[in-house]
Amino acid sequence: MAKNSTEKKELLNTEIAVLGKAKIPSPLKRCYFIDDNDRTLVNLAEEDMGLTDDRTVYQEFEKSGPRAFTYFDPSKTKCAVVTCGGLCPGLNDVIRSIVLEAHYLYKVSSVLGVKFGLQGFIPKYGHDVVELTADKVANIHQFGGTMLGSSRGPQDPEEIVDALERMNISVLFMIGGDGTMRAAQKIVKEINKRNVRISIIGIPKTIDNDIGFVTKSFGFDTAVDKATEAIQSAHVESLGVVNGIGLVKLMGRESGFIAAQATLALKDVNFVLVPEHAFEFDGEYGLLRSLEKRLDERQHAVIVCAEGAGQEQCEYTGEKDASGNPILCDVCTLLIRKVKEHFKEVGKDFTLKFIDPSYIIRSVPANANDCVYCGFLGQHAVHAAMAGKTDMVVSRLQARYVHLPLDLVTLKRKKLNVKSDYWRAVLESTGQGHLRNDMEKDICQL
Repeated sequence: MAKNSTEKKELLNTEIAVLGKAKIPSPLKRCYFIDDNDRTLVNLAEEDMGLTDDRTVYQEFEKSGPRAFTYFDPSKTKCAVVTCGGLCPGLNDVIRSIVLEAHYLYKVSSVLGVKFGLQGFIPKYGHDVVELTADKVANIHQFGGTMLGSSRGPQDPEEIVDALERMNISVLFMIGGDGTMRAAQKIVKEINKRNVRISIIGIPKTIDNDIGFVTKSFGFDTAVDKATEAIQSAHVESLGVVNGIGLVKLMGRESGFIAAQATLALKDVNFVLVPEHAFEFDGEYGLLRSLEKRLDERQHAVIVCAEGAGQEQCEYTGEKDASGNPILCDVCTLLIRKVKEHFKEVGKDFTLKFIDPSYIIRSVPANANDCVYCGFLGQHAVHAAMAGKTDMVVSRLQARYVHLPLDLVTLKRKKLNVKSDYWRAVLESTGQGHLRNDMEKDICQL
């Protein structure tokens, strides 16, 4: 059958699981309630779904927001919050939003904070569980990181559910990335096997902005803001000497969104290297020759490199980190060595300044836009949980807040589309069109 870009394709299962019928009148006052049958129609782009063609898919999603009836009796409901994986601006803001919404609006009996990620559920680690009161979270949004601490690596879902039952937890809010959402799926499976009534609600977190069906993850705006400061410093350093090179390493294991967005923000970057776009060091159109030409013409250059770029230039060792991700080679160390070798060979003097702001970027407090975004995510997560939703995440998909099944957000990692108008704008900003490969030739023919 021929594909029609305008036809509605039901490619996805967007139904949200519930623990049972919600029968208790909501305690919320002066509130516009959302009906479960209310759907929002979203025109999904290729980037949202991870499709490999140019199809346009129209898909209905369940709207997020307060329901007129709750499944849980708030006065008898105990909730828990856990943060997992790497740090990200806005973690404390999401925790604070969940606690304040649950405490002031729903008046739940208790919200517990599980320390140091999923390890906090496992007795052998000996981590504390803390009571999260409104007073305790009142000012945490002013600080970066997470007041609960975090950890990486898998933990036994049976032990986690054992702990939830021991503590009489009705709702668990899991804030984390792709690995955390996969762990949440396993916890849901164990809960279903025991036929217990515990709601699992995910709040997707990734500084790399690489979770599918999440148009922009919280903390991304803040990360870009801080990244631009590093790029500005690199630009100043490159201008201060003849043949100055400023090299900035930014976060982005498999997706180069931070590098691309920061590049567009400043217009001072001459080369941006991202995981989605292969490049060569050598040859007439390779990075080294292109950099040499840039210095001949302008006597300075700025290079922005995502941490996962250029992995095709390295030998993969097969090693993985605690989260199961491949351990990347240090492409910036390789790049610096290659630059030194090349310019020694051609007899050209240069000065290279390397800036790696990665841990500064991920540990700062959220900016104003991210603070607002985190507030909405926390509120919508509590609304969904109290209505008895489970096995889902809250997401801002394009301009709408929706409920997504966990299965969707773990389908495929979101990546830059290097055949898009967005990537074309990046190339036009840097002027690195001479680093041409087949993908960029395709762009120029769009």
